[in-house]
Amino acid sequence: ELVQAAESAGYDSVWVAESYGSDAVSVLAWLVPQTGEIRLGAAIMQVPARPPAAAAMAGVTIDALSGGRFIFGFGPSGPQVSEGWYGVEYAKPWGRTREYIEIVREIVAREGPLEHDGANYKLPIEGGTGQGKALKLNFHPVRNEIPVFVGAIGRRSVEMAAEICDGWIPIFFSPDAFEETWGEHLARGFEAGGRSRSDLEVSPSIQVAIDGDLETARNVVRTGLLLYLGGMGSRETNFYVDLACRFGFEEEALRVQSLFLDGDRGAAFEAIPDELVDATSLVGSEDEVAERVQRFTAAGVDRLIA
Repeated sequence: ELVQAAESAGYDSVWVAESYGSDAVSVLAWLVPQTGEIRLGAAIMQVPARPPAAAAMAGVTIDALSGGRFIFGFGPSGPQVSEGWYGVEYAKPWGRTREYIEIVREIVAREGPLEHDGANYKLPIEGGTGQGKALKLNFHPVRNEIPVFVGAIGRRSVEMAAEICDGWIPIFFSPDAFEETWGEHLARGFEAGGRSRSDLEVSPSIQVAIDGDLETARNVVRTGLLLYLGGMGSRETNFYVDLACRFGFEEEALRVQSLFLDGDRGAAFEAIPDELVDATSLVGSEDEVAERVQRFTAAGVDRLIA
């Protein structure tokens, strides 16, 4: 019902997530016959969840069923989920993601049998029974190029997005800190790929609440920040804490993380300042949100995943 309402209101696209519960592929396929025009994006399909060929097969199938409305979205997840849930070592995650994207694009292009000799993937594999065969997708896709987005916030991953991807989905995005936080990394990626800013669709995922109870809305945003700053990583590796530090909230982010990991989630929740909530969301009156949307536009954002 939510997706149909969004489609009837003229929204460009709908995006489905996965973590360690429902998967993105099943939900997107289920939405296909219940929608007609809205594009169907994955934000994101986790790289350790499925081999690249399985991701490509799912993508071209959804694209065919929907008449060319699918959008790939990939990301390596984090070490806890990759190693604890999927049993896949979290080594060189973005090198692996780069190769993953290369293989998916090669399968979709369907220019010949799949052969890949990389640091992370070798297809056909070496060894085994010795009977591995280079294969080609056995039906013609609706499109031989399907857009590929990545969910990325780290320096190297954002550079990769700018270098090779069609779109970029940052989380906890602040238009006011955009250039300072990511500008040089985007520029470096564009230069490496021989591309320009117009080649990348910047599509941040952001919480939105308009003309409601402001404190309730902020608490919803605060709950999400609590999960990511406190629970989506360890003291040694937490990409979201690192991002908050780069936004200028180092002391607050480290305090939230420390309280959460020490087991005091209530105090961690209270330690998230309104300033961080407001910087990474669209909550307020209609006029306040409208003004802030203009700041996203001025910063060069192409799409808001609300």
